[in-house]
Amino acid sequence: MEPRIWLIAGPTASGKSALALRLAQEIGAEIVNGDALQLYADLRLLTARPPVQEEALVPHHLFGTVDAADGWSVGRWQRAATAVLNEIAARGRPAIVVGGTGLYFRALTHGLADVPQTPAEVREASAADFDAMGEAAFRDRLAEVDPAAEGRISPADRQRLSRAWEVYAATGTSLSDWQARTDPALPAGGWNAVALEPPRQALYDRCDARLEAMVDQGALDEVAALAARGLDPALPAMKAVGYRELAAYLQGEATLAEALEAAQRETRRYAKRQSTWLRGQMADWPRLDAVDHESQWRQFLALPPALTG
Repeated sequence: MEPRIWLIAGPTASGKSALALRLAQEIGAEIVNGDALQLYADLRLLTARPPVQEEALVPHHLFGTVDAADGWSVGRWQRAATAVLNEIAARGRPAIVVGGTGLYFRALTHGLADVPQTPAEVREASAADFDAMGEAAFRDRLAEVDPAAEGRISPADRQRLSRAWEVYAATGTSLSDWQARTDPALPAGGWNAVALEPPRQALYDRCDARLEAMVDQGALDEVAALAARGLDPALPAMKAVGYRELAAYLQGEATLAEALEAAQRETRRYAKRQSTWLRGQMADWPRLDAVDHESQWRQFLALPPALTG
């Protein structure tokens, strides 16, 4: 049997990196990044990437290896992570994938649909139809060819409604059927998982304290350097939590106290969204609800040994 793969997920500031490092040292594992923002080299502090000293203790992969100008998709990360995991397995070592990006873990455990890109003319025609028909009639038409998509897409979500129709119009196959054609990237029986879910207020307090520490350690310099590059604001790295708020201070649009408070608020909201995703998409993963590292480790050691995947 190939070496076990551990998946450790959780919201920001929940203690994932510390748990992953300790486990890696205990079992001789290598760590693979499962966080969409820690991919990028430009924001080590603001994205809470492991410090250089920790990265030197055990092999780390896909941390800070991508330039901010190069926006990665979930599929691109999945391909890169799968290749790294195969290399680690070939060395006969366990692997730990750690991060807070739920879609990354979903891609590993459930697969990722290879939905074709739709031609520009199809997208334009779909947008024109939506404007001419209105949402109700557009939904009725979509329901005839893809009732599952129509049923799960929220009211007023024009983008997803249009995307669902575009895929059918371009391929003759519904988006739901495309999405069902997935195979997990990880082998059945070859992985184990755990999710960190500290009490909400304790998590929020940790988010606030950590952001203050980031600013003290030089996060403003990181933000200034990235802003000076003049990159497209739609790039993933430019959407790092806290970047926009701290940039506002550097541009003279807010005091440092106001920027820090706004960044802390956005971080708490981000942690809440991550927690909601974990509860909805990874409900069957074992949970660690302790706050401090030692208590989390004791809970981890008490988990049953059976593999999840």
